[in-house]
Amino acid sequence: MLNQEILNSLKQYTATMKNPVTLVLQLGEHEKKQELTQFLEQICSVSDNLRLEHRDANLMSPISFALQVDDKLNGIIFSGIPGGHEFSSLVLAILQSSGSELKLDASISNMIANVAEKLHFEVFVSLSCHNCPDVVQSLNKFALLNRNISSEMIDGGLYPELIKHRDIQGVPSVYLNGELFANGKIDTAQLVDKLVAKYPEVVAKQQADSVSEQLPLQDVTVIGGGPAGVAAAIYSARKGLAVTLIADRIGGQVKDTVGIENLISTPKTTGTELTANMYQHLADYDITIKEHVRVQHIDKGSVVGGLKTLQLSNFEEIKTKTLIIATGAKWRELGVPGEKENVGSGVAYCPHCDGPFFKGKDVAVIGGGNSGFEAALDLAGMVNKVTLFEFLPELKADKVLIDKARANHKIDIITNAATKEIVAKDGKVVAVDYIDRETEQVHSKTLSGVFVQIGLVPNSHFVKDVVDLTKFGEIIINEKGETSEPGIFACGDVTTVPYKQIVVAMGEGSKASLAAFDYLMKEYQEAS
Repeated sequence: MLNQEILNSLKQYTATMKNPVTLVLQLGEHEKKQELTQFLEQICSVSDNLRLEHRDANLMSPISFALQVDDKLNGIIFSGIPGGHEFSSLVLAILQSSGSELKLDASISNMIANVAEKLHFEVFVSLSCHNCPDVVQSLNKFALLNRNISSEMIDGGLYPELIKHRDIQGVPSVYLNGELFANGKIDTAQLVDKLVAKYPEVVAKQQADSVSEQLPLQDVTVIGGGPAGVAAAIYSARKGLAVTLIADRIGGQVKDTVGIENLISTPKTTGTELTANMYQHLADYDITIKEHVRVQHIDKGSVVGGLKTLQLSNFEEIKTKTLIIATGAKWRELGVPGEKENVGSGVAYCPHCDGPFFKGKDVAVIGGGNSGFEAALDLAGMVNKVTLFEFLPELKADKVLIDKARANHKIDIITNAATKEIVAKDGKVVAVDYIDRETEQVHSKTLSGVFVQIGLVPNSHFVKDVVDLTKFGEIIINEKGETSEPGIFACGDVTTVPYKQIVVAMGEGSKASLAAFDYLMKEYQEAS
């Protein structure tokens, strides 16, 4: 099942194991039992610190196995064969169970450790899901931090009766003690938020602990971990400044991008690879990273040169001389069945990034504004056929774009169409179901990809009373990245800068950092 190249890589990874780990396979018969057994035997063959044990561990099924350290199960369970995207979840679980660093902010680790209730998480996944591993890996960390917590990955494809019983229609779907806890794309910060909301008693202790964990005064604090934020943090650190980076996750939107072929000097990469490279680059500098944390409130200071005070979701407080906001934007979603579940498997939001992967195939563009028509024209040069869907009876784009699209034999336009569902089969998009709003009839269009182009939503809600925004929520900046407030800068997709591209965001982040450095030299040298 695992080729020699994978086994060689596993051998290198497991060479760093600090403690032995046992994979405990539940007794019993199942049609997939032999396949799973061989899979686990191959994994254990790469290291003397790994072994497979068959016994009754009171797990869900004969194709369930748990991780054990020091003769005790540690709460991490896999029900199914964790191949595909979940293979990395298993490898990380083994390494972290053995003692590798969890890479969680100390405040978050404390909050998880303070949970006194018995919590059993079940994460229903598809092995082709790009979003599922993040959830599985986060909850596995929770289990390692607290003996009261267990986390079980369940391959929905192998448990159809359970899927039907719980009426699960998308993945990842997370249950806590048998009740629905979260579903769809969700990150560690959101899981922590939900956990704190459900068990508020963990907050009081963390509030008390956070008082002794405050950072010293920072020169630059960057909010946002995408390309703009990472560039801003690195450029600031290179100036020898005290820098903190706050982000719900490093990588931002980039982490969800399947393929990237327009980052100059890097002919081809993926969102996962680029995010890993950003992590590595950040690690080269003395930057305090607060990941899986959000800024709840900003006190911008009452005078020029005044300190900015940030209140974080982990109850820490950061005082900083300058602030760079690089929180990006998120694609406006349709909100229909099949959308979130198939991001990266046929549902995309960036034609520049993902269009080349649909060469020779039929795709849809949802949205009849300028961005929709620009996407359709762009895609027409790559794919076999583009069908553009507009909700309203009339088109909203500029006439020149509409005329170009109508003149292109590869583009069909359907107006007055309400998207009902994005249909997938075997983990891949195969059709779009839509309603003709005039006749109310439901139609189905067979295709391989859907590009949602109904606009971007800037992640600026938390600064609406701090800096000036446009009516669309973008932070208004000048050519230096300066906002309406002295000492507060912004960059990337959250701002009024056009062309929401990775390479543009990196440049804007670097520029905002240089502007912040100039501000510090002027304001604080004058003050001294």
